Amino acid sequence: MMKKQAEDIDAYIAAQPAPARPVLEKMRRVIGKAVPAAAEAISYGMPAFKLDGRVVVYFAAWKQHTALYPGSAQTFATFKDEVAGYATSKGTLQFPLGEPLPVNLIAAIAKHHAKEVGETNKARPVRKLASAGKSKPATRPGPKTGPR
Repeated sequence: MMKKQAEDIDAYIAAQPAPARPVLEKMRRVIGKAVPAAAEAISYGMPAFKLDGRVVVYFAAWKQHTALYPGSAQTFATFKDEVAGYATSKGTLQFPLGEPLPVNLIAAIAKHHAKEVGETNKARPVRKLASAGKSKPATRPGPKTGPR
């Protein structure tokens, strides 16, 4: 049976084991301060911060560590020297529970990717819906009737 997905970051943190909760709260504060224009969200079952609907970073708790997901290979590559001492995989940075959280690194990653997201959003053309300006609503066929 699958766990119910948290509705917000407060619920996500409350559902985590006690050792992870203060670390997650700290990550939340650091990211929120680094990217004050970002909105909190739950995406793919994890806490996230979004700018204009695009994820800046995800973060999550696991059994032995917390993790930061910068959301961009480019952002991750920018900080390759700074993350060298941590367990990493493609797009994931792990911080062991019980060790000091690198708040300056987390803030720098969040700020960098927020800038990247902002630049991408500015470069995107505004898309118009194909139905814009049309007054006729879309219709769906009704249920089939008659013998089967």
